[in-house]
Amino acid sequence: MRWLLLLGAIVTEVTGSLSLKGALDRPSLYGAVVLGYVATFGFLSLALQRGLPLGVAYGIWGALGVAGTAIASAVIFGETITPVMAVGMGLVMVGVLLVELGSQRAATTSAEAV
Repeated sequence: MRWLLLLGAIVTEVTGSLSLKGALDRPSLYGAVVLGYVATFGFLSLALQRGLPLGVAYGIWGALGVAGTAIASAVIFGETITPVMAVGMGLVMVGVLLVELGSQRAATTSAEAV
């Protein structure tokens, strides 16, 4: 459940960010911006309450939010993703994976110590 809540936080953050760009031409979308960001922090809070470690949650949320927003803005708004940007997004994702793996190892090590 906590992973679904984190996914909800990512989707609503990307939606809020895309709505912010769209609101430049359609001011009625500012409501979607506010709702998107409020929902994002609500989902993230619930994921943390259910035991998702903050470092892991924030890293995944941030990385997938940035990548999702960049990819969706390329599709929706025709913005360019350069090869350097793609490599950067890939590196961020690898970094998040390493944080997650390190978190699992830390949890295993601390459980063994008890």
